[in-house]
Formats: sequence, structure tokens, C-alpha cells
Amino acid sequence: MMMEKITLTRTRIDLPCRIEVSHTFESLHAHMELAGDVEIEPGDSVHVHGPEIAVPYGETAVFNRMATVTKASAPEKLWVRMTGDFEFMELLEFSFSSGERL
Repeated sequence: MMMEKITLTRTRIDLPCRIEVSHTFESLHAHMELAGDVEIEPGDSVHVHGPEIAVPYGETAVFNRMATVTKASAPEKLWVRMTGDFEFMELLEFSFSSGERL
């Protein structure tokens, strides 16, 4: 059984990352993969360093950058777990109409 280290302060980790951006007719996406064995958990943040990435239409590109992972403190993790469902509900839109025009 592995125990999670509980901290009251934030921890910062700098590590390389690989970013793949596709801007084609078939796909519009950006994927970022961190090097190393860092698990991103609720409340953590990732900041990718470097200039803005812009890929022209019809192209796919790969970039190697540095990233800073800021691990959330124990109180921040607890807050995110307690309030996360409310923030998720803000993304939902409910409609109870029949779909007919009024």
C-alpha cells in the first residue's frame, strides 16, 4: 500500500514536454505529453513555457518545450474535490421543451 505525501504548500516540478498540434480538415487537436512519471491530480496546474503556438491550416507540428507542474496543496485538493461537481454542472445545459418552435 502506497501512502500519499500530504503537504500544506505547493510543490513545483520543471520537466520537458512534447506538444503535438494538428490543424487539418480531418482533425483539430493539441496533445501535450509530460516526460517523467508525474501524475496530474485535481487542483494541479501545468504551465508550458515558450512562445504561442500557431500551426497553419493543413499542417501538423510537434514542439518540444519545458513545462512547470504545480502540485496542489492538501487544502487545495480538498477544495477542488468538494466544489468540482458544482463547476461541472455549470457546463451543462438542460432543456425541457419539446423542440417545437414557440
